[in-house]
Amino acid sequence: QVQLVESGGGLVQAGGSLRLSCAASGRTFRNYAMGWFRQAPGKEREFVAAINWIGGITYYADSVKGRFTISRDSAKNTVLLQMNSLKPEDTAVYYCAADPRVRVVPARVPHEYEYWGQGTQVTVSS
Repeated sequence: QVQLVESGGGLVQAGGSLRLSCAASGRTFRNYAMGWFRQAPGKEREFVAAINWIGGITYYADSVKGRFTISRDSAKNTVLLQMNSLKPEDTAVYYCAADPRVRVVPARVPHEYEYWGQGTQVTVSS
């Protein structure tokens, strides 16, 4: 069993930065692929970024590539999402997710992830 708790969301002006953190409990966390997803009002949950269990492979949605960076610190059971050059269209609730299957290539669809955090709101004003 894994529990995920996100933090770091908030209100920021366009062009600003935020860093989201996802704290995970569970001694097998280091074997899990981790992902960040987001959901804006009236829209489906969408993929943002993912990182494999060893941290060597990352994927990003085209909309955030070059602006967001996902990383993990398995010793601290933490996954980070550094978000720079934020845009109003980045406004959403951001969710951290864990996939307990050992994968070289992390998944990029929500149904592949078994554990989810409660989400943290990110609002970018224009």
